[in-house]
Amino acid sequence: MTPEPTTAATAGQAAFVDVHYHVGPDAYVRRHTAATAGDQYARLGGWVVLKNHLGSTAAQAWEARQQGLPVSGSIVLNDIAGGLDTRAVEQAVVQHGEDSGLRLIVHLPTVTGRTHTSRLSRTPAHPLLARDGLRPLTVTDGDGALKAEVREILRMARDLPIVISTGHADGREVALLVEEAVRLDVPRVMLNQPANPMTGLSCADLLDIASAEQVYAEQTALTYLLGYQDWDDFAAVLAKVPRALYSSDLGQTSQMDIGEWTTHSRDWFEKAGLDESRITEVVRDAPLRMLSL
Repeated sequence: MTPEPTTAATAGQAAFVDVHYHVGPDAYVRRHTAATAGDQYARLGGWVVLKNHLGSTAAQAWEARQQGLPVSGSIVLNDIAGGLDTRAVEQAVVQHGEDSGLRLIVHLPTVTGRTHTSRLSRTPAHPLLARDGLRPLTVTDGDGALKAEVREILRMARDLPIVISTGHADGREVALLVEEAVRLDVPRVMLNQPANPMTGLSCADLLDIASAEQVYAEQTALTYLLGYQDWDDFAAVLAKVPRALYSSDLGQTSQMDIGEWTTHSRDWFEKAGLDESRITEVVRDAPLRMLSL
């Protein structure tokens, strides 16, 4: 993740691709806007996919690209954004445009109501959120089966330029999602920060569950920084898991900024014993293959 002196005009020209960075406005106060984050990634020669727990960043990303910034978008299908609604996905695809040449990431719900005390220090971005929070939503019904709406979103992924992300599904739900995605021949699936406590998948788990060629496993810096994942597992995922991709999951005001993350990442890669070809694979090539049309 060595900084490059020039802006990447396309994602294919980027030195690295971060598929998971939070900007405001979001459920919590963030360090950057779409424009200021895009400027930081441009200065570093990277590309960034913006994320927002409130819904879609597709229009923000389109606007940033019109300013020459290396940015693409995503949508999170939380309850506040309309939930598991195919219309929300279609709207985001249209807003995302076609100029980036990349797929939109469609995250299944990240607010699930499961018991978890975050180690992050963060401030709700609006009084309504401070008072009421976000209503939870899961991908499974009361019997533990995937909801019909989830199956429909998986089906539509065969015909739209999107990547399906597992969101904050638990480990069992991730297995169900992958099984159904493979059955339906969904082109791209991303296991979203699988080491987070709500999902709880280790490197050994990923070597099994992510064996299908359309499944990509995200390794975020944040799960390691917060102590949710130990060093051995963090390093093993980066070194061993096929189609592993490395992202930040940063943007929080309490965490490091983008440039500092790239510096720390280089140190971590060296400590993990990754050679240059593997580093390029996890920071650039795997993300680009996942996002490519």
